[in-house]
Amino acid sequence: MDQRSDDIHTAADRRTLGYLPLSSYAAIGDGRSVALIGTDGSIDWWCVPNLDTPPMFDRLLAETSGGCFLLTPDEPFEVSRRYLDGSNVLETTYVTMSGAARLTESLNSGTAGRLPWCELARRVEGLSGRVRFRLQLRFGTRADTICPFLSRNDNATTFHAGSVIGMLRYSEGVEIGEEADDGILGAIEVGAGERQVVAIIAGEDEPLVAEAAETIDRRIDTTDAEWREWSGNMRYDGLHRPLVLRSALALKLLLYSPTGAIAAAATTSLPEGIGGTKNYDYRYAWIRDASYTIKAFMRIGAMAEAKAAFTWLIKRLDEHGAKVCYRLDGRMLGEMREVDLPGYRDSRPVLAGNQAADQHQHGIYGDILETAARFVAAGHVLDPKSAATLARTADECAERWRQKDCGIWELEEREHYTMSKISAWQALARAVELADGGHIPGTSRERWARARDRVVAWIDENCWSEKLQSYVFFPGSTKLDASLALAVRFGFDGRERLEKTLRAIDRELRRGELHYRYNGVEKDEGCFLACSFWVVEGLALLGHREEACGRFDRLVALLDAGAGILPEMMDPEDFSFLGNMPQGLTHLALIQTAATLSGEPV
Repeated sequence: MDQRSDDIHTAADRRTLGYLPLSSYAAIGDGRSVALIGTDGSIDWWCVPNLDTPPMFDRLLAETSGGCFLLTPDEPFEVSRRYLDGSNVLETTYVTMSGAARLTESLNSGTAGRLPWCELARRVEGLSGRVRFRLQLRFGTRADTICPFLSRNDNATTFHAGSVIGMLRYSEGVEIGEEADDGILGAIEVGAGERQVVAIIAGEDEPLVAEAAETIDRRIDTTDAEWREWSGNMRYDGLHRPLVLRSALALKLLLYSPTGAIAAAATTSLPEGIGGTKNYDYRYAWIRDASYTIKAFMRIGAMAEAKAAFTWLIKRLDEHGAKVCYRLDGRMLGEMREVDLPGYRDSRPVLAGNQAADQHQHGIYGDILETAARFVAAGHVLDPKSAATLARTADECAERWRQKDCGIWELEEREHYTMSKISAWQALARAVELADGGHIPGTSRERWARARDRVVAWIDENCWSEKLQSYVFFPGSTKLDASLALAVRFGFDGRERLEKTLRAIDRELRRGELHYRYNGVEKDEGCFLACSFWVVEGLALLGHREEACGRFDRLVALLDAGAGILPEMMDPEDFSFLGNMPQGLTHLALIQTAATLSGEPV
């Protein structure tokens, strides 16, 4: 995957073909929000001011009526794009019959970090001939729950969309035509060596600074330099370094800098199967995803991000107890609700909120205590309050591990999921290790040790199938669960049974280089990309490195269609992207697998 994609588009493609493929989108971000940009120059998703606030641009979920910010050549074009090296600044080159031009896009930051407003900047540079771009700013209505409008005074024309206020800033050569309450139309034309910039400055219920277009233009380069400085400090020199770097940059987009929370993804309701109902809101911080991301950050030396996210998790545990997910500001999620939008390619429902907020998953315990163990193994120190919180979490796990839960896949049916029991074992094993090292209070150490061993005995007695030669989804089931590949990484007992389980997962759930999550989902969803990386990593850890390297290479080759951001799932037949994106779990699984293949300690 070389972070570049090439396609042929016309300005009428959307009206003719409908929604763009998800692989046609790239993402930019500023540590607070993320925007998705199509190859045709349309920004179709942007939540302002935060990742988990309502979208200002939502064309991704409502093709004909959603908000967007379009900047596209007004004649047929060929397009190529890439992220600038070591950066989340996006560069797209358009070639038409009349000439060529380059579009550079950024959610800007300043020299001192994130700006106190949202600043989406788009620079157009002429390369040859003359290229004319059509400009359209269409305001979203949040499924007809708000009515955007313009207001004018002596200083600026501003637009209002609910609580969001914004303004369009542009250089002198930009042609602005119609300005109406529902949007703004205009054009940009550049010849070789010419340069124009157009930008949106926005905020929520706050005064706006009317920055000059030239200042915004310069900040694109400042932002690029900030990204390159960050990625240049990454300590990873193993296999597939460009891939690992790109995934690290994608994960950084999902880190909500005001609090340190890590969003699972930047979008809501992108379908796991086109036309299906598995459309979920991932713009929140899951204990699982955040824990895995923290470990990936630690493995590549991004300690500031790892520490910020770990601190955020510990504080949420202390404040709310062991919950599945939280809002990015640390509050609990409200009630999930349906949003009256048609959905991506008519896939409904479109949702805000997530039902997992009210679930219980034993995986929470393993995730947070494993993260703590990795943190101290790297030489870092726990404070007394955090240590006490972790000890209480281990006590809770020892008390609750026999209960049914909703499992890693957040299913409505509560069962004794094998992976949940392994996660409980993981939590108790790490708690014992932390207590033995003097990192957390050891008052309950012996109880944890006994419970750890009882969990192992329970799993061996109830979750192994001699017929299938595999651990099963839950006792009495004939289904397999691809997430059991993680048991190898966790260091669960029984090498022979783990290897047989991996081979069974391949037999039952593998389609080419991809894997379904578990048996029976083939009609409803695509293959879950993280699972395929977990299986490859498991094989490597069990001594099959050469096989794992080959499978890793073939797997990442399938992902080359995108610009460098990865989704949750992929269709195994046509390899189209499915699910929310950029999906943190996919990117961190790629990082961890590449690092394992490079021989770095787990």
